[in-house]
Amino acid sequence: MALSGKKTSFSMLLVVAAAASVPTLAAGDLHKTAATHSQYSSKPLSLGLRSGAVLVLDQETGEPLLSKNMDQVLPIASITKLMTAMVVLDSDLPLLESISIEKVDVDRMKGSRSKLAVGTTLMRAEMLKLALMASENRAAAALARNYPGGTPAFVAAMNKKGAELGMSNSRFVDATGLHPGNVSTAGDLAKLAAAAHRYPLIREYTTTDYFRIESEEKRRRHVLAFVNSNRLLKSRQWEIGLSKTGYISEAGRCLVMQAMIGDKPRIIVLLDSWGKLSRIGDANRIKRWIEADATRVRG
Repeated sequence: MALSGKKTSFSMLLVVAAAASVPTLAAGDLHKTAATHSQYSSKPLSLGLRSGAVLVLDQETGEPLLSKNMDQVLPIASITKLMTAMVVLDSDLPLLESISIEKVDVDRMKGSRSKLAVGTTLMRAEMLKLALMASENRAAAALARNYPGGTPAFVAAMNKKGAELGMSNSRFVDATGLHPGNVSTAGDLAKLAAAAHRYPLIREYTTTDYFRIESEEKRRRHVLAFVNSNRLLKSRQWEIGLSKTGYISEAGRCLVMQAMIGDKPRIIVLLDSWGKLSRIGDANRIKRWIEADATRVRG
């Protein structure tokens, strides 16, 4: 089985993550901190953001530029896979070891589709890449199942890691994010993204825009192509270094990123966005808002 991948050339990071020192802001309306009043003249309320919970940070200082319901506990869907990836990498299990998709890895809860048929065998690193960039649920389930102690031990490790990161309002119940019991807040997910960004392989895999698997079945060549679930990676207007999308009906559409905006690295968390393109629209609106004020300050 031969594999090929294409890595985006973007060097900037749009990680929707927050530092552990982020001050707590009141839930509800969008807020700006006093520290940023002199820099940001536009009113965030005028942005028309459609995500239910929002957090935007200056990555260098950890200061929030704006927030909305950042402490509200919500289902997080496949944003969960960032924690899955960290637990896999922390385990030091051999990334070149082959693991296979089994019937137990098939999603019976949501009935989500997968290009990975039962019996597909890949290296652990390839399963991790597909789980992150294409949000492949069967790959994530197989990674958890092939952990010492199996899936229950893997989930326990996820919650232990969350506690170590100070994610006090988060809980993980599976490695895929398909279960609505995987919950967190925008503030906690900022911590998750910041931690995930410290892993070079997670940065690389979450920003791979295309990946292809070539195999042979019954003497016929079979090609599977995977694309990144975040369409912003294809935009020349964005330089993204870490990214993860998520969706289940209970969570709405979610997006976590890190990128350079207005000459500074920013962290963005968008949760509970119900329109199909609302999270993309919100990210673009936030980017334009920051860039407009950065231009005004320099001028």
